[in-house]
Amino acid sequence: MTQLAPDPSTEGTDVVVLVVPADGSYLAVLRTATAGLAARLQFTLDEIEDLRIAVDEACAILLAIAPAQTDVTSEFTVTDHALSIEVSVLVADRAALPSGNSFSWQVLTALAGEVSAHSEGGRAAIRLTKRRSPQNGS
Repeated sequence: MTQLAPDPSTEGTDVVVLVVPADGSYLAVLRTATAGLAARLQFTLDEIEDLRIAVDEACAILLAIAPAQTDVTSEFTVTDHALSIEVSVLVADRAALPSGNSFSWQVLTALAGEVSAHSEGGRAAIRLTKRRSPQNGS
């Protein structure tokens, strides 16, 4: 169970944390949560589907460098104008994330918009951020 303490600097921001086993049947929960939160921001159906695919791709990238029997932690940050999803896993010390020139990275960028990755403290993470377009409301 994860509990987050309120942070006054994040007023107007909702944070949802899901931790699931790294198994295809549980990754569907992450895709569903992504779709639900994106719908809350009134993303288009195409944008919602793009984000679902991006989360799937981010998980695939991370699971390729994670040890067996690990968990996937996803932190969804919802603001009035954007949805950020940080997916992370435990990794071995020398695990490497793909470069910004890799095909996987290009797919993520095309689907999510803003993509970043980092590795620290024995965890590797990929962060996807999709901003609401002006035609989706103010």
